Amino acid sequence: MSHHKSRTLAGRDLAPETLMMGFGYDPTLSEGAIKAPLFQTSTFVFRSAEDGKRFFEVAYGLREKEPDEALGLIYSRINNPNLEILEDRLAVWDRADRALVFSSGMAAISTAMLALTRPGDTVLYAAPAYGGTEYLFDRILPRYGVKVAQVLATGGTEALKQAIRDTAAKAAEGGGRLAVVYLETPSNPTNQVVDIAAAVAEVHGLGQADRPIVAVDNTFLGPLWQRPLELGADLSLYSLTKYVGGHSDLIAGGCLGSAEVMARIAEMRTICGTATDPHTAWLLSRSLETLHLRMERSQDNARILAERLRAHEKVTDVLVAGGGAGEQRAIFEAQCQGPGSTFSIRLKGGEAEAFRMLNALRLFKLAVSLGGSESLASHPSSMTHSDYSTEAKGRCGIGDDLIRLSVGVENVEDLWVDLEQALAAV
Repeated sequence: MSHHKSRTLAGRDLAPETLMMGFGYDPTLSEGAIKAPLFQTSTFVFRSAEDGKRFFEVAYGLREKEPDEALGLIYSRINNPNLEILEDRLAVWDRADRALVFSSGMAAISTAMLALTRPGDTVLYAAPAYGGTEYLFDRILPRYGVKVAQVLATGGTEALKQAIRDTAAKAAEGGGRLAVVYLETPSNPTNQVVDIAAAVAEVHGLGQADRPIVAVDNTFLGPLWQRPLELGADLSLYSLTKYVGGHSDLIAGGCLGSAEVMARIAEMRTICGTATDPHTAWLLSRSLETLHLRMERSQDNARILAERLRAHEKVTDVLVAGGGAGEQRAIFEAQCQGPGSTFSIRLKGGEAEAFRMLNALRLFKLAVSLGGSESLASHPSSMTHSDYSTEAKGRCGIGDDLIRLSVGVENVEDLWVDLEQALAAV
């Protein structure tokens, strides 16, 4: 293995934050540039006709790649040096065989689902999930003959396990199969954690010949505070727009997993054309160098603010991942390394009081999304989850009194002063 893919030094396994500085990049191939240049090109020149033939054979699955053979560069819809460097580095964090990057988080999710399902299959997902994900599952996939079932995250682990068994049995009765179990944990915006390991054990226990794929949206806590693949999940999915990008200036998605499952998704990405562009990949590689610093600082800030908000007279609840008692706490302790920096608060009152607070904020910006270097605040009930029915909001705990905060890397005392003065306006 060439030195730019080495993960050890003098017998020591190197940490991900160290590998982010050079892993997967050979400066000698780029005039000695210390950072990877931007490969802003649509197509690549073959050294010979024989090379072109060999590259296409591998790209189109006409033959298996040799053990040390690199995937030859053909066309930027299929592969590009910036994408490959980024994918190599993303795989380090999640300890995945392979990573693929996409033009958005939804491109990653929809491409993966198209690759893993066929008419007659069933997808089971834990609700609430991200709005775009629910739209894909509830409204788009059924058009292609894919059935969809959901289980409430608030039901706990027993309900999840039962739903997996019941859905698999029902699918088999109808001559189909349970193809995917899809979990988003912690759930947005209530921070309910879902037991990944329990879902994996249940899926393995089905004895289904074509075992269902367990896919986890790891956007909220990954890759620092939660690693689904280590818990047995098949896929770890990301909106890279959020923490990994981390500067609220790009849109991208990621999907990571075993070589076998990723090969199916890679084929679909090539044909659907959902890969990200070289410039976005270049920006993401830059972001990865400071990922640990940003996520650690944001989490430190969020922990301090959450603790102070708990004691505030106008706040009735603070919803932090693992903050609940009993099973929630146990799942969190077993599968997470930290609570991250996005959490929600419940205020005394309803929408009027929530809006008064949001309108009074000065440092926290009123915007959706999360995981950027700046702090953001939003009102899920009227914004990100506005298409939920009143009944669905009730089931998922998304009330008019709920405000979601994504805490950034600013000075924590400044952020606290902003929250205090905004709560005073309530």
